[in-house]
Amino acid sequence: MPAFLRAMRPKQWLKNVLLAVAPLSAGVLLEPGVIVEVLLAIVAFSLTSSGGYMLNDLLDIESDRLHPKKRFRPIPSGEFPVRAAWPTALVLLVVPSAVAIVAGHVLFGAVLLTYVVIQVSYCIWLKHQPVIDIIVVASGFVLRAIAGAAVVGIPVTQWFLLVISSGSLFMVAGKRYSEKVGSAGQEELHTRKTLDLYSLGYLRFVWTVAATLTMLSYAMWAFDLNGGTSIGSIASIVPFGVALLLYAFDIEKGDASAPEEVVLKDVRLFVCGMIWAGLFLVSVLARLYGWELPTL
Repeated sequence: MPAFLRAMRPKQWLKNVLLAVAPLSAGVLLEPGVIVEVLLAIVAFSLTSSGGYMLNDLLDIESDRLHPKKRFRPIPSGEFPVRAAWPTALVLLVVPSAVAIVAGHVLFGAVLLTYVVIQVSYCIWLKHQPVIDIIVVASGFVLRAIAGAAVVGIPVTQWFLLVISSGSLFMVAGKRYSEKVGSAGQEELHTRKTLDLYSLGYLRFVWTVAATLTMLSYAMWAFDLNGGTSIGSIASIVPFGVALLLYAFDIEKGDASAPEEVVLKDVRLFVCGMIWAGLFLVSVLARLYGWELPTL
């Protein structure tokens, strides 16, 4: 791909599928017009997040040039000139939220603008603050889920927010843990200075607590998913839990430094994810079309 496209980190756009979770779980995703709104929201969030990635690369350009992997990124390597990267980053950060507000999606635009403020603060200062940096990165996933609900005007439940929040914290803390394990003995190459301040024990504590809360929250959400206790929603707890354990195994091995790639590399995790998605979809469709599923 051209350098400016690679600088936008299109692999990271997979995270923005989270915007479809709330409309899907509410059973409105397939309604006329809703899928279009969600897809446009995903595009807007993808462009905005790419602006954040570019800004981060621009501010870390000197340290990234010393990193064995990051030095090959388009901005540190010089493929995408700094003089072009700065205006591109600013346009990507500002325009999507402005267009959303002008188009009448004020709540979605406000969420997107909140994401921009947090990301800019992270790039400039918050990424250097231990503990806060993990929470800020996790908040990006939460805002994606909230944005998906905001764009179609549906409320979110407390269990939904708990699953997304704790699950995000689990992934981010696991990512830091894997980065710490994978760079043992090479601390001088860390571009994230907070990584030197964390111990493996502390990071393991954070992702263990977050994983526990994620499992409990999802179980409560699944029991309440259809306003009852259908077999479909309850059964989805099993592959969800197994996937959580498999991902924790990848974290412990130090293989989860790139969450967007873990699922594609771990076949067992991918299969569990597909089984969970199937059961989850059946539960949603059952509520949407009034199918009679066995209940407990």
